[in-house]
Amino acid sequence: MKVKRYVVNALPEALPMIRSDLGVDAIILNTKEIKVGGFLGMFGKKKMEVIAAVEAEGRAKPAPKPAARPAAKPVSPARTQPALALADENASAVAAVFASSLQRPAAAPQSAASADPAANEKPAAYNGGQASELYRAQREAVPASAGTASKEDAKTGKAMSEDDLLNEIRDMKQWIVRMTKQQHAAEQPESILALQTRLDEQEVHGDITEKLINEIEARFEGQAAELVTREKVWDAAAEILTGWMAGLEDEGIHRDTRVVHFVGPTGVGKTTSIAKLAAEQTLKAGRKVGFITSDTYRIAAVDQLRTYATILNVPLEVVFSPSEVARAFLQLEDRELIFMDTAGRNFRNELYVSEVNSLLQTKDRSETYLVLSLTGKFSDMSVVADHFAKYGVQKVLYTKQDETHATGAVLNLAIEQGMKPAYIAYGQTVPDDIAPFRKEAYVKQLLGAPHP
Repeated sequence: MKVKRYVVNALPEALPMIRSDLGVDAIILNTKEIKVGGFLGMFGKKKMEVIAAVEAEGRAKPAPKPAARPAAKPVSPARTQPALALADENASAVAAVFASSLQRPAAAPQSAASADPAANEKPAAYNGGQASELYRAQREAVPASAGTASKEDAKTGKAMSEDDLLNEIRDMKQWIVRMTKQQHAAEQPESILALQTRLDEQEVHGDITEKLINEIEARFEGQAAELVTREKVWDAAAEILTGWMAGLEDEGIHRDTRVVHFVGPTGVGKTTSIAKLAAEQTLKAGRKVGFITSDTYRIAAVDQLRTYATILNVPLEVVFSPSEVARAFLQLEDRELIFMDTAGRNFRNELYVSEVNSLLQTKDRSETYLVLSLTGKFSDMSVVADHFAKYGVQKVLYTKQDETHATGAVLNLAIEQGMKPAYIAYGQTVPDDIAPFRKEAYVKQLLGAPHP
């Protein structure tokens, strides 16, 4: 075995040098961070020491030149799964090589090789063929941290712990999977890439986007890339998304519902949404409406709802604790429909969620709507929705659609957590700027027009 040591600024710098000196069949035995220069061990520059080796009987082979890319390829969904499977195979190859190298001290690779010949055998995924080409291409992109032992291990010369080794292998596998996905994306038709870009702009979750792309590719299997137009891709995406949303849209306030609760974080527009729906039920449905509010934390919150109550000529009751809720309902016993406003709190804290839930217990038929702003971060919306889902809240009223271009959160919460969108509010005008959620209209807005 021929072994050579390289001192470079970062691992990627060593790769072309290793290929040039030892050939494409060379493997990296060990990497570690060292200090070069300085005075009395201080002020030294950090460098990477790379130990590489190649079997003595192997001949150095020049790196293969990339083949010319064909002009157009048929779309096949089978490329995704085999590509990921190939990534798993190559991850196993990297793991085997990496594990064997870490189990040998870097200072004496020759003796380690003779002591354990099986450790030097290259796994099948490494030898030749498509897997070998993919492995070599992806090995160049492995970050400098991959395969680097800790400083303590470098000083003592001991092998990494099992947990550290598993973490390193896991990181390398994830990196290879990402590289494989990027390679697959580069081979996709322009129309499918455009759809993926659109969904990313709408902040649709990556898993949902990947699932949608896979189904679209399955529909166009065997067709030439130039025949997969944007119009066809957009139509297929609209049909698939509409099918996914079937059964996940809410019908709105039922005719026999008497109490409607509104919960949600502060500043999302609960009070304004209540006024819009109350006006709709009063003016269009002709129902006798009443208001209850427990939002005594926010300054002027009661005054805001009282103003709407005066305009609509409906009674308003204010409660300061759960014990006063029964009294408020007794005062409004002649009302056909009661809207209850709750205080906005930091509902990422589950304690506040349970406090609000204690206000929502009623004997009459009731519905509870979680109010979320589309201008918020999806990660925060997801946590809040998950907390309320534990108490049976599944209906969502989305606000401020007019203040954002991204509406992917609606799809994310519906598919991932089963939260049913009921209404979409898109302005401050009462009662006009609110509408029941319709999946066809939403999907059309989500995808936009298939511009060339």
